[in-house]
Amino acid sequence: MKILKTVQKVPGGMMVIPLLLGVIMNTVAPQVLQAGGYITAVWSSAGTNTSIGIFLFCVGSQIQLRNGGQVLKRGIVLLIAKFLSGAVLGWAVGAFFGPAGILGLSTLAIISAVTNSNGGLFMSLVGTFGDDTDTASQAILNINDGPFLTLVAVGASGMADIPLQSLACAIAPILLGMILGNLDKDISEFLKPGLNVLIPFFAFCLGTGINLSNLIKGGIPGVILGLITVGWSGFVCILADKFILKRPGYAGAAIATAAGNCVATPAAVALAAPSLAPYAEAATVQCAAAVIVTVILVPLMTSWAAKKWGTSAEWEAKKIGAKTGH
Repeated sequence: MKILKTVQKVPGGMMVIPLLLGVIMNTVAPQVLQAGGYITAVWSSAGTNTSIGIFLFCVGSQIQLRNGGQVLKRGIVLLIAKFLSGAVLGWAVGAFFGPAGILGLSTLAIISAVTNSNGGLFMSLVGTFGDDTDTASQAILNINDGPFLTLVAVGASGMADIPLQSLACAIAPILLGMILGNLDKDISEFLKPGLNVLIPFFAFCLGTGINLSNLIKGGIPGVILGLITVGWSGFVCILADKFILKRPGYAGAAIATAAGNCVATPAAVALAAPSLAPYAEAATVQCAAAVIVTVILVPLMTSWAAKKWGTSAEWEAKKIGAKTGH
């Protein structure tokens, strides 16, 4: 059976297929995932942070210090583009329609979903179409994983502090891997296979944190929110990737997701900004639906972008050819 080759034919298949299997398992038989022992440790959402942490360590080992500036540049540009795409849209909807928003979508739901991004899916996609610098830029993009930027966008930034300890802990595996990879090239080579091996593991774990019933609960507004997140933030981030970073655009497409953590964002924001509390419950289920929609659509859009404008390897080859006249 050609299972691996079949999975690889699907855009972002090594991430998407295991993730969808995790979603199905969590929807149909969640009790199996909580059986305990290695099953729960490896195959449930409990294993997400561990597997992603090991993955980030392997990513860091592939980064050479001379590329550090590029990591910061790509991460910061994409972070700002993603944030502004959600914040500006939320501000515009709020200005015209008030906090209740339009089409059943409150400004809280819009900003919560669009400003966040799914780091695991981003790393998987740029790992397929991009390079190590793209993957490492997730260390910067981790800033949008949670309610902080949403609070900034709704004008409540004075009530929130950047969780520096959490941010430092998220970056630490990459930094340690980078240090060891630069000290000893053999360590870098030894850890390189981990980039591909770990993706389906943490993808499945991410899926086990999502329930398909949320797509039904979120209803049509939730689906619309997912489409807005993919279409609008993808458009803005692809433009930033192509015209500011002068890159092919696949990374801008890969960040056009709604993070799993955005489901918890409305409630967290409502605690800091009580005036938004009436909208928190609806926004939560709508964000959950948006997560599922973006997980399905963003790999397709990223694959399209890579085919239209090229992968990182094709882009670099074209640049070298232009310099040499070939």
